[in-house]
Amino acid sequence: MSDYAALSVLLVDPNQSMRGNLRNMLVQAGITNIDDAVSAGTAIRQINKKSYDVVLCEYDLGSSAGDSGQDGQQLLEDLRLHKLIAPWTIFIMLTSEGVYSKVIGAAELTPTDYVLKPFTVDSLLQRIRKAVDRRQVFMPVYQLVELGNPRKAIAEAKAAEEKNQRYAVDFARLRAELLVSLEELAEAEMVYQWILMTKPVAWAHLGLARCLFGQQKYLETQETLEALLEQNPRYMAAYDLLARTHEAMGQQEAAKKILEDAVSISPHMVGRLRHLGEVAFETGDVGVAEKAFKQVVAKAKYSEFRDPEDHVKLVKTLVKKGDANQASGVLRDMERSLRSGPNVDVCRAIAAGLVQEMAGNLSGAAAELTNAVNAVAGSRGLSTGLKIGLVHSCLNIKLDQQASDLMLNLMNDTESGVSMDDAVQVFEKAGRHDLAQGMGEQIKIQVDELIAHASEQRAHGDLRAAVDTLNAGLRKAPGNLALLPAAASAMLKQLDDLGWEAPLAEQCLFLLERMRRLDPDHPSLETLLAQYQHTQRKYGISVVA
Repeated sequence: MSDYAALSVLLVDPNQSMRGNLRNMLVQAGITNIDDAVSAGTAIRQINKKSYDVVLCEYDLGSSAGDSGQDGQQLLEDLRLHKLIAPWTIFIMLTSEGVYSKVIGAAELTPTDYVLKPFTVDSLLQRIRKAVDRRQVFMPVYQLVELGNPRKAIAEAKAAEEKNQRYAVDFARLRAELLVSLEELAEAEMVYQWILMTKPVAWAHLGLARCLFGQQKYLETQETLEALLEQNPRYMAAYDLLARTHEAMGQQEAAKKILEDAVSISPHMVGRLRHLGEVAFETGDVGVAEKAFKQVVAKAKYSEFRDPEDHVKLVKTLVKKGDANQASGVLRDMERSLRSGPNVDVCRAIAAGLVQEMAGNLSGAAAELTNAVNAVAGSRGLSTGLKIGLVHSCLNIKLDQQASDLMLNLMNDTESGVSMDDAVQVFEKAGRHDLAQGMGEQIKIQVDELIAHASEQRAHGDLRAAVDTLNAGLRKAPGNLALLPAAASAMLKQLDDLGWEAPLAEQCLFLLERMRRLDPDHPSLETLLAQYQHTQRKYGISVVA
């Protein structure tokens, strides 16, 4: 192990004696660059200051430093979710627990390894040696990913498959995951199919299902996942994707049942509990939603990344249940235990507004919700769901202007995922046709401005900028019958003047097909199709539109 003397190691264990024993084991192998952490919180603070090659983490982090609610699993969940450790960081979970639910909970979060106590020096060092050797083989691909060059990383992984037969399937897996990250799902699907012909492993079935889901092939996704769970009934990530598949097909009750089954097997994943609470709330199962959100709030209490939205969800559930005392108690806990900040201020005001409305104090509710709307501008990372919920809360107490302003901001936020059609539908579903009509007028003004701006760019010869401008508009209004022909026309102008580009031509044809579906008699459609075919002939392209 002398070759590994330069490894940096973080020991996470509340027990000083155990940390001492682990340190002695590592020193025997010549590893001396070792730091300690007594809790999940101190571990995260250490990792924020310094990167480590290896993290050895006790599962049961006990009550040291007040972190009684945070265990090794939740630490790993935080580290993965917030990308605090690199893909090549070796994370080994240590536990003496024989409780299977805890073991499977750790395993589903994909630590590099987990080791049951008691263990010998040799057995621990053997695990570390194996992990380090494997990491060394994969490091060139990891480094390309880190440098922001995923396509070169894919090529490197492909070449490595042929050079390292021992790890060929693992390199194929990494290649498939990189293709998924680039949203090249059909190609990733082919890689997973190849893996399954070579080695029918559970994770490849899951990867295939994710590709199918991303391509909206929901029935195939469902069949793949159900077959996977029949063979591997404790493969937890499959439950999560199967629940989302049922949601995508509008089968909320089935999604809730899947999540309840998953939680009964592995009850410690905060993300899954949160998802269960959300689905249960949507289906009107207040009891299940309350239980799930209470567990989320309790389990996340000692996390460095507490999400104040969890308190809002619990308050909303208790309000729906009609339990004013508990809702007020959660609000008080929120005010007492969460550090002040823009997101906390928004969430506290929303929760307070819900409690005030429940008490019949509409003026107090209006004041709190107005404060929440005003505070959204200074917040960062709040979910779209929370903001749409705030819109509904404003509508409930006739804060029409605040609701409209917030929805307009959501619509114009490129990261919100809210299209112009979505914005109108929110008001229509709330029975506010007047506000929906007003939103439609605002949208028309914005679309007209976009088209005018793109026309100016075309007039100045900046054809690519014109296409980019209209594409930005289409991301917010994919079915707008003013933007569609304008964007297709701009793309055809670029193709005709600057040369044929297959991806742009494919996108243009897609827009023309969308126009045909939405309005087969659109007055511009035949002209644009003729122009497309003319440009094809100009560049000798044989594809028929």
